[in-house]
Parts: sequence; structure tokens; C-alpha cells
Amino acid sequence: MLEILRLIGDFVLFYLNIIIKLIALTIDFLSKIFLNTQKNVKREANNYSKKLNFNNIIDLTKFRLFLRLKKFKRKLHYKLKKFSPPKSEEKNQVTIYPIPKHYFLKFKYFVIGFIFCVVFIVIPFITYAFLNSLPNPKQLSERKIPQTTKIYDRNGILLYQIYANENRTLVPLSSIPKNLINATIAIEDKDFYQNPGFDITAIIRAASADISGKPIQGGSTITQQLIKSTLLTPEVSISRKIKEIVLAFWAEKIYTKNQILEMYFNQVPYGGTAWGIEAASETYFGENVKDLDLAQCAFLAGMPQAPTTYSPYGENPDLWKSRQKEVLTKMLEQNYITKQEEDDALNENLTFNPPQIPIYAPHFVMYVKNYLIQRYGLPMVEKGGLNVITSLDLKLQQKVENIVADEVNQDAYLNLTNGAALVTNPSNGDILAMIGSKDYNDIQNDGNVNLTISLRQPGSSIKIITYTAALSNGFTPATILDDSPVTYYVPGSTPYSPVNYDGAFHGKVPLRIAFANSFNIPAVKTLQKIGISTMVDFAKKMGITTWGNPNQYGLSLTLGAAEVKMTDMATVYGTIANGGERVNLDPILKITNYQQDVVYKKSPQLPQQVVDPGVAFIVSDILADSNARTWEFGLNTPLNIPGHRVSVKTGTTDNKRDNWTIGYTPNILVATWVGNNNNSPMSQMLASGITGAAPIWNKIMTMLLENTKDKTIIVPNDIVQKTCFGRNEFFIKGNDACPLIATPSATIITKKDGQH
Repeated sequence: MLEILRLIGDFVLFYLNIIIKLIALTIDFLSKIFLNTQKNVKREANNYSKKLNFNNIIDLTKFRLFLRLKKFKRKLHYKLKKFSPPKSEEKNQVTIYPIPKHYFLKFKYFVIGFIFCVVFIVIPFITYAFLNSLPNPKQLSERKIPQTTKIYDRNGILLYQIYANENRTLVPLSSIPKNLINATIAIEDKDFYQNPGFDITAIIRAASADISGKPIQGGSTITQQLIKSTLLTPEVSISRKIKEIVLAFWAEKIYTKNQILEMYFNQVPYGGTAWGIEAASETYFGENVKDLDLAQCAFLAGMPQAPTTYSPYGENPDLWKSRQKEVLTKMLEQNYITKQEEDDALNENLTFNPPQIPIYAPHFVMYVKNYLIQRYGLPMVEKGGLNVITSLDLKLQQKVENIVADEVNQDAYLNLTNGAALVTNPSNGDILAMIGSKDYNDIQNDGNVNLTISLRQPGSSIKIITYTAALSNGFTPATILDDSPVTYYVPGSTPYSPVNYDGAFHGKVPLRIAFANSFNIPAVKTLQKIGISTMVDFAKKMGITTWGNPNQYGLSLTLGAAEVKMTDMATVYGTIANGGERVNLDPILKITNYQQDVVYKKSPQLPQQVVDPGVAFIVSDILADSNARTWEFGLNTPLNIPGHRVSVKTGTTDNKRDNWTIGYTPNILVATWVGNNNNSPMSQMLASGITGAAPIWNKIMTMLLENTKDKTIIVPNDIVQKTCFGRNEFFIKGNDACPLIATPSATIITKKDGQH
């Protein structure tokens, strides 16, 4: 209330000032008339002075003005006479309706009262109601301005910008070049630092031009433009214009000129989704606003008047040149620049960024966006102005993208059309590269689908969980498993007879050999021994998030019958790489808000020891044992990285619908997949570990390990080494006996009443 009353007082003082100026102008006008009359009279001064006997020209001029006033008095008397009542024609005439006494006096008091009521009651009430209905200009600084969220790679390279409808980044006035400030004032509001928020002369001039059909002229000050773009609707009407003027005047009473200028640069539109000068600078030139030169400043200063018209991406892509020249001319006229500077700016060839929004590592960016939305909510992500530093290495990402695309294209003869890859640091959960498909932009073939987070069957790659659970429940690498035919009968279901990938049976083999060569039958028998619930429990502890109740699954679970995500598989394998400690994937290194306050900063995750370190060591040793897997894969295969100890496992589903290879060192993990989005089978010629995902994995891992040395292997304290079956084998202390018989036996198992 007090604020509105104060504003009304300011308006009254302002208009009194205008009235005083009008009176002064009137006096000045009358003086000019008097002088002009005096000049005209002077010509015939001699004649008039002789005839009328005047002593000087001034007396003659006064006399002439007196005659004009007398003529005006006669005309006024004539007008009043027309409204006067007729005089009585007869002296004794009776007046039936006599005019009331003091009629004119009462009428005078009525008029005075009416004027008093209007001036002191009606107008103040209407003014108060009008002002009370307007938005408060304090909202210019207090309202939450939508700002763009920016996603960067770990080296500060911009990957993508997220915003709802307005791409905006706030910058202080001190970061805006002086040339840009001067250019904007010169073209938009040359009296910005002198006017009260609006310019009556400019408004009248613009209205006159509009009515007469002349080219449209801007009549709005910088303050008015700020008000229009932030607090009012864009409708073209007299009422909106009045509101704009009032609010501009009001805003000038709240903020300094520099504050208004800073808000203007940060809040007005510059074309498309670019709101504010920083977003405009990045959109058009790919530079921060502080780095702009004079030619670029002149271009941007001319944009707010008609962003669509002057856009270099619009229907008239060269029209901006004339607008830029107009800005530079105004700057020259107002002594902001020299003639030489104007010429240099006009001769500079401006290069504009492509009109589309760049996006790098698109699958990863969308993954991070969803991650942020789940964590902070959609409004914060789209409007909160977050700066997100991710763990991604864009250079590595682009190299891996090329490898995946090239290998998939080369293997087209195998009837595979897509591939995916994930590179992580298992020790801290960093995602270094994420390739969800060979081509994100191939929408026709679902290229935008991210296969690293899609549900796919893992094939034998899931056996890492089976054998981790087995080794945690009394099995050892030397445990003899019987690779011979077996059939499982479950009432109400088709009998289940697992077969090996190569269609052969290998007899009694140690767990190390069965696991390294990915024999199916020993894995199924091992799962039957430890129980499905045990495997499901270990899977969830190690990182699988997509599995439900153990009762949902059968023994084919160990062969990849239940769907998983590649990101989950990376967590599972990373758990083993970390010595049994689970570290969840975390693609974010740091998040700050638009005020540079730290919202989130990555710190080492609290250890979750879900697998015994000795068991994790043995699993990694088996998967790194090239000699152990020669039975199925041979020595010279893509699974071997010369000069490096790398643990790796393959996986292929029934009918070869999915083909995986996942391998790791303590510091790097690479998971790859090939297949078809529509789940159609690949060619039977595909050889797991030889073609398909394995070559992709090999090229990525070789690139990552190039010019690096393996870390020294640290053997856990609970590990002992003994000779068993002619080789030095690792055992957990207390469970180090070398077995003599097969465990379990190769018998036909019938499941009845829930019992094995």
C-alpha cells in the first residue's frame, strides 16, 4: 500500500513537472507571437504612428493585441447571448417557469464539486486499482528465471544443453563487453541514462509514424522492452502500452540503471530459444559473450527489435547486415566508435554456428538427463541452470563410436545390424564412454534406443554370478564338474536338457576349465547344486537390478534366460574387478547451480563388500587364464591382449540373438554387445569370442591399454596356492583340498513338490 502511494506521489510530481514545462512552453509561444506581431507592425509603423498618434512600436503592438482581445470578447458575448433566456416582450408578462435564483451560482458549485470528486476520489481510486492490478517490478529480480542446464564431459567440453522453452545463462554486467553495451544503448535507447523509464517524444514519434504508414519506429526504451518481455504479454494494445509505461516508470524507482541494463541483457529474447545475451552469443558464434568483438556486438545489439527478421537462419539470411550497419552508424553518431572502427566492423566476415543444437555422446547425454530428472526433478533440470560435469571422456567416446560403427558394418554379413559398448572405471563407477547403438540419428532403425540400458539376455556372460556364488559356497577352481548329458523334469513344463555351445560333452572337468570355456551343462549342474535363490541373491548384491523373485526362474537362468542391462553387467563385473567391493556406476563428477554453488560433488563410495576378496581374486584369475580357455577358444583370439593380464568373458544367447564380450582390469572395464534391435537371430556362422562382440571389445581394450603397464597383482590374505591336477591352483584357506570325485554327479534330476 505504502509503495503504491509512494508511486502515485512520484507520478504526481512527475506530471507537475510536465505541467510546469508546458506552461513555460506556452509563455515562450506567446512571447514568440508578440515578437512576430511586433516585427510585422514595424513595417507600417510610421503610417500607424501618424494616423493613431502612437509614440513607439511597443504601444502600437499592445494596441493591436488589444483589438484582437476585443474581437474575441465580442465573439464570446455573441455565443453567450445565444444561450441566454429571451427578454420579455411585454412588461406585465407572467413567467410560468421562472429561472431559479442563483442558477449560475449553483451550476458553478456543481461543476466545482464534480471536478473535485473526479480529481480527488474517482481518479485516485481508479489509479490505485490500476496500479494494484499490475505485476510488481520487483519480480524482475526476485522471480526465478528459467536457465539452461549444461552437460559437460570430464574435460569441460560441452556435450548438450537442456532447457524447456528458453535457452538462458545469466551473466553479470561486468562480463558484457563495453561495445555491446554502447551498441545496445545507441540503437535502442540513446537517452537511457537520462529518461525516467519511458520517452514521451519517442512514443509520439513512433505512433505518428505508424498512423501515417511510415516505416515502423521503435518507441520503447530499454526499460520498457525489459518489462514487455518479462512481466507483460506480447499483445499489441493501448492498455498494454499504458501498463508498460507505468511499470517502466515504477521499475526505475526500484532499480539503478545498471541493474536494469543487466536484467535486460539476461532476459530479452535474441531469436529462437536463445534468451539472454550469453545464450545468444553461444547460439550464433559459439563463444562466451565476454569474448565478442565490435562486429559481433553490433550484430547482437540489433537482434532484439526483430529476432526472426534479422536472424541469419531465417528467410532473409543477409538482412542482418543492414541492421548491423544501422547499429554501427548510431554508435558513430553518438561518438562510441571512430569511423575507422565502423569500417573495420562492416568489413569483418561474421561466421555463424550451424542452426541446430549440437549434441555429443547422445545416448550418454540422454542417460544423464534421466539420471538428473530422477534425482532433482524435471523443473530443476529444464530450468535450474545446472552445470553438470560428467565422467565421460569425449575423445575416447568418439574413438569407441567409430570402432563400434566400423565393426558392425564389417560384420553385416553375419546378419547383425547394431552394436553397443560401455567403458567404465570399476574402481570409482565412472562411465568413460557409452555407445548405445552404431548410429543415434538412424531413427528409422531405432538408432536412438540405448542398448546399454535396454533389457537383453546376457547369455553365458551371466555365469560370472553362478560361479561366484558357487566359489562362495564350498566350490573351488579344482572342483570336478561333470559335463555329460542331463535332463531336468519339472511337472507341467517341458523337460529341460541343456547342451553346450559346441554341441559336445567334455566329461569330468575342473571348475576352472568349465568356467573358462563357458561349458553350459556344468554351469546348469552347479546352479542346481547351489540353488536358484542363492544365485539371484548374489546377482542383486553384485548389481543386477532387473531380477525379481527366484521362483520366477529355472535352471536356464545360468545360461542367460533372464534379461539384464549392460550397465548392471558392468557393475557386476566391476564388483569382481574391485576385489568383491560393489561400486555403483555414477556418471557425474560435479554439479553446480547458476550461482556456482556446489550441488553435488563425487566422493569415494562407501565400500560394499558383497563378495569375499579371495573369491573375487579366483574368478578374475580364471577369466584371465588364456591357457584354461584354449579348449573352446584357442590361444590366438580377440580375447587375448598381448602383454596384459585381462579378465574376459563372452556370452551368446539361443539362436544367437545376443552376443556379448565383457572384460576388465582393476582400472578399466569394457562391455560390448552386437545383435538386432528387433531381436531377430544373427547368422549361425557367428563364433562367440571370435566374431561379433569380441573384435569390438579387443580393439577398445587394446586402445585403452596401449602404452600402459599392468598393476602388480595383490593376492588376498585368505588365498593359498597348491598343486592340483598338475598345476598350481588357488584356494580359499580352509577349503584347499584337491577333489577326487565329480561334484555334482551327472544323474537325471526330477523336481517334485518343490524339492530337487
